[in-house]
Amino acid sequence: MIGTTILHYRIIEKLGEGGMGVVYLAEDTKLKREVAIKFLPHHISANKEDKQRFEIEAQAAAALNHPNISTIYSIEEFNDDLFIVMEYIDGKELKDIVGTRDRVSLPIKDVINYAIQIAEGLEAAHKKEIVHRDIKSQNIMITKDGKVKIMDFGLAKMRNDVNLTKTDATLGTPAYMSPEQIKGEKIDQRTDIWSFGVVLYEMLTGILPFKGEYDQAAMYSILNETQEPVKVHRPDTPVELSETIDHLLQKNKDQRYSSVKEVLVDLGNIKLEGKGSETQSTSSIAVLPFINMSADPEQEYFCDGISEEIINSLAQLNNLRVIAR
Repeated sequence: MIGTTILHYRIIEKLGEGGMGVVYLAEDTKLKREVAIKFLPHHISANKEDKQRFEIEAQAAAALNHPNISTIYSIEEFNDDLFIVMEYIDGKELKDIVGTRDRVSLPIKDVINYAIQIAEGLEAAHKKEIVHRDIKSQNIMITKDGKVKIMDFGLAKMRNDVNLTKTDATLGTPAYMSPEQIKGEKIDQRTDIWSFGVVLYEMLTGILPFKGEYDQAAMYSILNETQEPVKVHRPDTPVELSETIDHLLQKNKDQRYSSVKEVLVDLGNIKLEGKGSETQSTSSIAVLPFINMSADPEQEYFCDGISEEIINSLAQLNNLRVIAR
């Protein structure tokens, strides 16, 4: 496969393999850019109904345009092989940088930064009524400049709907599943909110809140056990962040956050205190009103517009509190 050209994609190297196919780095020889190509299992391309359902899911996912979501470029077919062409992310899986029980690698400020970016990506998807269903640290990439990219929108539903063999299953996935997902109940955006809570717990502690030696044991833990407070493993966790995680991991979905927008509000209100690298310096700025110095009163709206533009631009900067008008 390496070095061959399929349609106008030259295969460069193998990036990984999982239950939903094999991923390669390739060059799009038409557009002269690097892309990631995921070849899907043959049972999807061979079954007309599965193939049609996948195409519908992938088309919905391809409509997502957000900086924290990996972009889907196209769906292609070649010699009975179905593959999806995606944005190539040069970075690491979040799973590889969260640390372990003995070595926590992520400072609190980085955890909050990544959490906000993940939540913003999820909010964009949920606004289009797309639920990921398989949020986990392996499906989240961190680029070299610290940007979050959520992977595999459109594929997770296929994983849940198609009967996969045990060898096809991803071992760690059950530990991220929501209680309603395990029980086969109706899925909505609150399932992603639960899984996001598991990822956030993992980012802070280096371990999963619900564990088991095998899939069924992990699922039993999710349904019947309460996670240890995050502060047991990470004493420097801000109280507000610990409370946010507890709210994310409510077993009854009606007691969970109802939207990611609510999560973003709470994440934005977390205050970091302490010394050294855990201190987050926040400055404040106010934009004063502009005065119309011309003789034309109709120019007044330009003054308001300039103020709004400056406020909105400054609000995009990290560690800067912009006072509203």
